[in-house]
Amino acid sequence: MLTTRTWRRITIWLHVLTSVGWMALAASLAVLLALAAADPVARAPALVAAHHLDGVLLAPLATGSALTGIVLGAATPYGVFHHWWTTVKFASTLTLLYLGIVVLSASLDAAHDDPAAVPPAGLLTATLLMVTAIGFQAWVSIDKPWGRTPWSAGRPKPVTGPRWMFVVGCTAVVTDLVVGLVIGNPAPVLSVLALVAVLTGRMWTGRMGNGRRAPVGRA
Repeated sequence: MLTTRTWRRITIWLHVLTSVGWMALAASLAVLLALAAADPVARAPALVAAHHLDGVLLAPLATGSALTGIVLGAATPYGVFHHWWTTVKFASTLTLLYLGIVVLSASLDAAHDDPAAVPPAGLLTATLLMVTAIGFQAWVSIDKPWGRTPWSAGRPKPVTGPRWMFVVGCTAVVTDLVVGLVIGNPAPVLSVLALVAVLTGRMWTGRMGNGRRAPVGRA
């Protein structure tokens, strides 16, 4: 049986994989939108491709990156709000999800429905901002700047959560990605349930004082 450390490493790997995929898909959308704006002949197929990639791959990868990132923050000693770099990543991830789901996807749907019209410049701008922000998040994850947050003062350092948190997060991400590919639309149902379960479990173990770190080599 895989240990807590192994599942944590799998979660890290899955977080990196989905984050890189999210950035790559956002960059692909930017290229397709630029082509649609510049070439009237290629506009319709470019918008079809962008719309398909957004719904089938970008949205599930974005959700997977967000979930695994929050799990790694909530279930590891870093915490979500104990360090500035994790707090900034959390806030920027929620902002990017809103930008992608509410703003970008809605505008892309409208452009897809009317391929004769030039896509609005704001759509390409929003996509480029998404690419830049994901790249910024990658730097923050590596450099871990700015130290601890003021509201972490006097609080004990969080400990690694139980193995099931990492298992649930990884399983939900992979399952939702596969389901989304099969049905052709993002369906992050398990990811949302997993997020609620992990955050609730972390609060409970914190209150009860049972969130002890598993010894190396043991489950």
